[in-house]
Amino acid sequence: MLDETTRGYEEKMTTTVSAIAATSATEPLTKTTIERRDVGPHDVAFDIKFAGICHSDIHTVKAEWGEPEYPVVAGHEIAGVVTEVGSEVTKYKVGDHVGVGCFVDSCRECDNCKAGLQQYCTGEGGMVGTYNATGKDGTPTYGGYSQAIVVDENYVLRIPDSIPLDKAAPLLCAGITLFSPLHHWGAGPGKKVAIVGLGGLGHMGVKIAHAMGAEVTVLSQSLKKMEDGLRLGADEYYATSDPDTFTKLAGKFDLIVNTVSATLDLAAYMGLLATDGTLVEVGAPEKPMVVPFFPLGAQRRSLSGSMIGGIPETQEMLDFCAEHDITPEIEVIAADYVNEAYERVLASDVRYRFVIDTATL
Repeated sequence: MLDETTRGYEEKMTTTVSAIAATSATEPLTKTTIERRDVGPHDVAFDIKFAGICHSDIHTVKAEWGEPEYPVVAGHEIAGVVTEVGSEVTKYKVGDHVGVGCFVDSCRECDNCKAGLQQYCTGEGGMVGTYNATGKDGTPTYGGYSQAIVVDENYVLRIPDSIPLDKAAPLLCAGITLFSPLHHWGAGPGKKVAIVGLGGLGHMGVKIAHAMGAEVTVLSQSLKKMEDGLRLGADEYYATSDPDTFTKLAGKFDLIVNTVSATLDLAAYMGLLATDGTLVEVGAPEKPMVVPFFPLGAQRRSLSGSMIGGIPETQEMLDFCAEHDITPEIEVIAADYVNEAYERVLASDVRYRFVIDTATL
């Protein structure tokens, strides 16, 4: 029989893995080690092979969305291979290709959780973020800039075999962040969709909306990425720095998805919507938005927001991308290049997603 000391040790067994962490808003990210919990009955452990760099990681690390709990091990675009499953796990087995996105748990009891909308969990504790959050065991959550992770099977996604793991990683945030509003607002044949910004999020929006059958327009500050936008599936490409754009496209779109974090001139962009059209914010500007009534009310237009997707919809997105051969445009980097990659993201100098090869840890 175990004594109390031994029993406590057994219950708290952990595994040490290498990781990249931020220790403050101003210092460079550095290599470190973190602890991963032992595999419980409903857990899936997997070796992380690739982790995407999302602009949200940078916002969090630099304390632009509030003071985080340092050290922060960022990364919520995670792809890897299962190494161990708990005794009660039924969905996965060793060797499966799996991923984890922006959250690793939720209350599971609220109406949203029961409807598969875990990203909008309203229960006690809410959605548990993949990093910079506190798990139900009271310990900090650490993300994908690391060698391995342990997650409850209900929050793990199956990556189709046809999607390479390095390209699968960004789908777990960038992919679902665009798929969800396009899916929810019915992008498809006969619908005119505009994607604002052609970055890590925007380029996935172009690919997905095109595959859904919509007529796709890119609205970008300049025309410097026009060739890329048309290659990725856009039908038209306009520069928002040109005032004539807003005249030419007035009343054109059924749906506009804004992927940039900058604060838009909402009156100008709402003027691009058709009657009953919707402008959806998926970028997260630091400053509050001023919503003018007349361009909103005059044509019964809507302003909305969208956050990632629930587990069922994220799996649907992965399967959709596999069916339509959709993958992100990526640049794979070594772990020691992360700080340079952050600077390049801030300078919009990436086409279109950095992905960390965690073997270099």
